[in-house]
Amino acid sequence: MNIPIVFEDDWLLVVNKPAGLLSVPTPKHESRTLTGILNQDAQARDLKYRLHPCHRLDRETSGLLIYAKGKSIEQKMIGAFRDRLVGKKYIAFVHGKLSQPQGTISSAIEGKSAFTKYRVIQEKSNYSVVEISPVTGRTNQIRIHFKNIQHPLVGEDKFAYRKDFALRFKRVCLEAKELNFKHPITGKDINISIDLAPELKDFLFKHD
Repeated sequence: MNIPIVFEDDWLLVVNKPAGLLSVPTPKHESRTLTGILNQDAQARDLKYRLHPCHRLDRETSGLLIYAKGKSIEQKMIGAFRDRLVGKKYIAFVHGKLSQPQGTISSAIEGKSAFTKYRVIQEKSNYSVVEISPVTGRTNQIRIHFKNIQHPLVGEDKFAYRKDFALRFKRVCLEAKELNFKHPITGKDINISIDLAPELKDFLFKHD
């Protein structure tokens, strides 16, 4: 499988994960995951390192994912995520029109505090294009928070009922579009961004 590489050096690999692919195995022990594919490729090329994911994306979410070439680099990046030193921006399509053009959603997830900043980029006829910056990194945070404010993501079927909405899509309309962080070894500022996935661009074109 051709996984687009967006950034690579001696310590890190940043890829553009396609929607529909797990980042890492779940308790069901699925054999086909992004981490497995990348490490099989590295082994086939006789590379001496093993790739370790520094964070995760939902199966249905596309976009930027950081891998470390070795455990020590992984721990440095996990620490940066934990200390909120990694800037993340997502693009999402959410049902309806939000009452405020920007704001912060703050509601606990599984008893833990969670904060999500957002800014409306475009308003369409029955959905909005939103730029999202999660402050915390709870599991499914963006999907849960927008469900909580009655604007679930287009394509959502885990935290909302698809049948409740006329607008539908084959997967959750969510993409990890931008990452900003200080390189754990070189100290350089790393700023990475990608274009929207083709299927999301196509959705925008077809639904005004």
